Formats: sequence, structure tokens, C-alpha cells
Amino acid sequence: MDYHSKSGKGRILALDLGKKRIGLALSDPLGITAQGLPTLERTNIRSDLEELADLVASREVSLILMGHPLHMSGREGRQSAYVREFAGRLAARTQIEVRFWDERLTTVEAQRVLKSSGISIEKRARAVDKLAAMILLESYLDSGAGA
Repeated sequence: MDYHSKSGKGRILALDLGKKRIGLALSDPLGITAQGLPTLERTNIRSDLEELADLVASREVSLILMGHPLHMSGREGRQSAYVREFAGRLAARTQIEVRFWDERLTTVEAQRVLKSSGISIEKRARAVDKLAAMILLESYLDSGAGA
């Protein structure tokens, strides 16, 4: 039972947008679980949008979830305009709704989880973006916002 597309199929793709990398996580078709995908190493906006559009098409994505960069006070952060512009271009390219979700604690939580796992700092740096996207998506799914 999926609430995001008329065909009854569709997944949610979560993005943790950074300047160098984009963390990615994908829900199952029922919108219950989140699975991390390989992090996208950024090259340029056109290539990034093309790779994401290919992913959306190949994985039957019906909703794109992007972290909304807010300060702890709840006010928009400096990166908000950049994220909004990227989201607009991604929505235009894919014809898929892009929804924003509060990401204030996702990177902090991802770093905490990875630090407690005991893996090296180098491996942590590569994993944090994917884990932040997974935490963002799990937070959204757990909230019932997609229901």
C-alpha cells in the first residue's frame, strides 16, 4: 500500500546534499524500511541531476526527500537557498515531487553511530553521507508523514 503514486508502486529516495557528495537512501516499495545506496560523488550540476534522474527512473521512485538545512533555532541555514535551487532543478528534471524534511540532527546522529562503531575516521567520512540519508528517510517513514 503505497501512498505516493497512482500506480501503487513507488519508492522514496532520500538525499543528503553536500558540496562534494550526495548521500542516498531508498525506501522499500511499501515505505517501511530505508536502505543506503552508494554515495554519489559530485562532479557538476548537470551530471549530478542526470545520475539522480537515472536512479529515480530505474528504482521506480515516486517521491524525493531532501534534507532541509535548518539551524537548531529552526531558522533556515545558509545552505537553504542552494538546497531549494537544487531541489527545483531536480523536480523539473525528474517530474517527481521533492519534499523537504528537517535534517538538523541527521549528520550528528550519523557521526555518533559511526564513531561508536569503531571504524576508522577515513571510513567514517565516506559512510556519513549515506547514513545521514538513511536516518533522514527513517525519520520521515517513522513519522507517518507519507501515509
